[in-house]
Amino acid sequence: MLQASKLIPQGQGLARTMVQRAAHLELDWDVRQKSRFDTVASDERHVGVFLPRGTVVRGGDVLITQDGSLLRVVAAPQAVLRITACPDHPAHEQAFDLMRAAYHLGNRHVPIELKPDHLKIEPDHVLAEMLHAMHLTVVEVREPFEPEAGAYGVHGAGDAQAPGAKEAHGHHHGHGHTHHNHDHG
Repeated sequence: MLQASKLIPQGQGLARTMVQRAAHLELDWDVRQKSRFDTVASDERHVGVFLPRGTVVRGGDVLITQDGSLLRVVAAPQAVLRITACPDHPAHEQAFDLMRAAYHLGNRHVPIELKPDHLKIEPDHVLAEMLHAMHLTVVEVREPFEPEAGAYGVHGAGDAQAPGAKEAHGHHHGHGHTHHNHDHG
């Protein structure tokens, strides 16, 4: 089995033609949020991915194998709920409706993909009912899913830290963070 243990976010610094010619891994969100998994590449090679704990793999990332070959990551289409504003509302209200939905989903710590005209989440009938009650249109579709990294994912893929974790790279960002103790139950 071929092993991949290095990730280049979005193939930065690599020639575009090299990345396009590389074999690819088509992976859904459930697999891409794991740092260790086995899969099969488009060229039928079996691949074991071993990345640092907490690394999230995004569509467009490139993995490097032990033999130096590149593997382009493609976000696989999967079942998601596509959330759009009610078309009967004026445009300025539609934007607010989506922003309000994103706020409520974020409060529930739901992985969410944000787009200018829609939101995407993994299927959940309780959340779908809540969104319908907010007069939003919710449709189940099969599309790639790339949720936001979240508030602690600002350092890039795989560098997210848990709230309260100390930075290991030895510098201070010069801005404060307020941590509140509250129950999310």
